[in-house]
Amino acid sequence: MLTGTSTPGSSSTGGSTMRAATGAPASFEGTGVLGTLDVLDDARPGTPVPTVPAPDVPPLSAATTAAPRRTSLLTSERPPLPVPPQLADLMPDGLRRGATTSVLGSTSLALGVLAHACASGAWAVAVGQPRLGLLAAAQAGVDLARFALVPDPGADAALVLAALIDGIDVVLVGPDTPLADADRRRLSARARERGAALLTTAPWPGAAVVLDAGPARWSGAGEGDGRLRSCEVQVRRTGRGSAAVPTSADVVLPFSPPGEHVPPGPVRRRPRTAGGLRLVG
Repeated sequence: MLTGTSTPGSSSTGGSTMRAATGAPASFEGTGVLGTLDVLDDARPGTPVPTVPAPDVPPLSAATTAAPRRTSLLTSERPPLPVPPQLADLMPDGLRRGATTSVLGSTSLALGVLAHACASGAWAVAVGQPRLGLLAAAQAGVDLARFALVPDPGADAALVLAALIDGIDVVLVGPDTPLADADRRRLSARARERGAALLTTAPWPGAAVVLDAGPARWSGAGEGDGRLRSCEVQVRRTGRGSAAVPTSADVVLPFSPPGEHVPPGPVRRRPRTAGGLRLVG
């Protein structure tokens, strides 16, 4: 704050008032960190100018002077990706960016998660999953225009995944990806930093969410006719943090493509009718 007095023949600069050179010399005194400038009009040469002691400023602590902690803007500002409606109770937070999610025991379950992520505008890639076909992915609702395959990443799988995590929203890591535990820890940390969703179909130590599909109960085939149409599985969720409490739900696979109705439940077997073949003798 700058204070002062204004007299004829004085000039004002920057909010402070100074006496012109023809008048008596002006004296200033400063206080505080920013300081306060006061013009003493009655000051004369040789007149002592009172001084005001500067206020005590506490020294900066180590916590104050420490470098700011770097956080991932992608993870904190971008919303999570949607999941199939049948998984809403198991994954209430959706497919979280920056987190590692393991989907075990069912490729159809993993493809359903990918399909809903791509439908929201995300880009996805599957690495080390050579038995995953594009036709199966398309029938599950995956947008092939936003999906890529790397069946065999080779010996440099960790470097390949690190590059993909830098530019792809969802990275699916299959069981044929040679990785050490140290590589998995570094890739999880890189996904947190870049805000990518890391999805695995093989056990991954430290995964935030683990979806484990149990034995499938298929339906659709009758007694000698029909074909397998859907299966019902019990998916058990475990993990860390909010997913630490185990829970489970019964889901029907395959999921309906995004934007369509949920497929009907398992088809009941038709009762045996009279007039069929009988064992005689």
